[in-house]
Amino acid sequence: MTAVAEIMDYDEVLARFDPVLGLEVHVELSTKTKMFCGCANAFGAEPNTQVCPVCLGLPGALPAVNGKAVEAAIRIGLALNCQVAEWCRFARKNYFYPDMPKNFQTSQYDEPIVFDGHLDVVLDDGETFRVDIERAHMEEDTGKSLHMGGATGRIHGADYSLLDYNRAGVPLIEIVTKPITGAGERAPEVARAYVTALRDLLRALNVSDVRMDQGSLRCDANVSLMPKGADEFGTRTETKNVNSLRSVERAVRFEMQRHAAVLTSGGSIRQETRHFDESTGSTSAGRPKETQEDYRYFPEPDLVPIAPSREWVEELSKTLPELPWERRRRAKEEWGLSDEELRDLVNAGALELIAETVEAGAAPGDARSWWVAYLSQQANARGVELADLDITPKQVARVAALVGEGKLTNKLARQVVDGVLDGEGEPDEVVAARGLEVVSDDSELQKAVDEALAAQPDIAEKIRGGKVQAAGAVVGSVMKATKGQADAKRVRELVLKACGQ
Repeated sequence: MTAVAEIMDYDEVLARFDPVLGLEVHVELSTKTKMFCGCANAFGAEPNTQVCPVCLGLPGALPAVNGKAVEAAIRIGLALNCQVAEWCRFARKNYFYPDMPKNFQTSQYDEPIVFDGHLDVVLDDGETFRVDIERAHMEEDTGKSLHMGGATGRIHGADYSLLDYNRAGVPLIEIVTKPITGAGERAPEVARAYVTALRDLLRALNVSDVRMDQGSLRCDANVSLMPKGADEFGTRTETKNVNSLRSVERAVRFEMQRHAAVLTSGGSIRQETRHFDESTGSTSAGRPKETQEDYRYFPEPDLVPIAPSREWVEELSKTLPELPWERRRRAKEEWGLSDEELRDLVNAGALELIAETVEAGAAPGDARSWWVAYLSQQANARGVELADLDITPKQVARVAALVGEGKLTNKLARQVVDGVLDGEGEPDEVVAARGLEVVSDDSELQKAVDEALAAQPDIAEKIRGGKVQAAGAVVGSVMKATKGQADAKRVRELVLKACGQ
């Protein structure tokens, strides 16, 4: 097991250094096909079943640009307050790795499709911090290497490696910030808040499912430190593919503490990639980080430049949905939330989910109750972010509707939600498969009530004598007999009626 690096106390780090961040977020687009070919773009297929000569880089195969991916890139840029290039083109980024079938990645270098934007993010106490965006450019994802037999899942110590090229060629947008300075002690929080806000924005645009647990949203966190009073950035490290919001914050904080310990002991920071370990909250060395010159970029000869017309860009700007921060203002007014309540919902990652559940037909109170209470508990138990649970706002709204229609009790509804989370299908399918619908047939309920009363004659006599509170014991027996599927209110009515009350 790799030893955890020495780190400095966080307060001491801040007394000696100013942090500088740079965040690169890779977003897999949810187009039906890949970036440069017609292969399906779907997660979870059998390895190497969604490939063709183009995405495998076979000789003579020629790419063609996915128009929907270009459209998504422009819409992302507009939502990030970016300028849209009047003319841009693709480039070849040359490097060699087994999961790169072409031995180059088709990307954009000095001519990105959108550039020079910003995103205002809200911190935990309500303060707004502006993150400037350098660029967002189009590229393709690589394949996936699976290192087998080792203890860590990485290549070091593995017995052998397997390659799955299904992901090769999947459309990616890489969103790159300008250097983030001035965050001070809040730098880790700013990093988390930025990725959170970006994820919410991309979900609202409906360009990606932004599932960090499945790799459709990945963050590379660059960190460097400047001694107090210095005016030149320090050497940076890049922690690759951080795959949860909490981990983004932890990785930045750890690297700040590690850099400071190295620098104050007389050492120097090596420009390299790092890997984040969820179990320890620490990072470990990867490989030396290439410079732009190492990639030997040159224009892609097989693809024509892209020149979005101003008319098309204007049309796309009209398709932008209500953005998350606008929705928050509206939700606060319509739901009567205080600033503190709104902030708590935002910090819990629940507000957008609640809003989408309301839009799907649920009452605001029901939507809020489900996401803040039961589903938050499930997210904690499963070790994932709330938004990464395998249930959609539409499905939650359907569960709430089934409760409202009297087809489910709250207890049964939680079982239905569990079924959806476990991949058993849509809410109605889980109800049917598990036999969870409320028993509302009076003849069946009456039979269960009669049996419960006959089994408890003393309690039945008390009810007949006017002690109606004793009916609770009979109702409990009926609920047990029906496995919780009876309408408790209706059962109580039948019990009292049977006892002449």
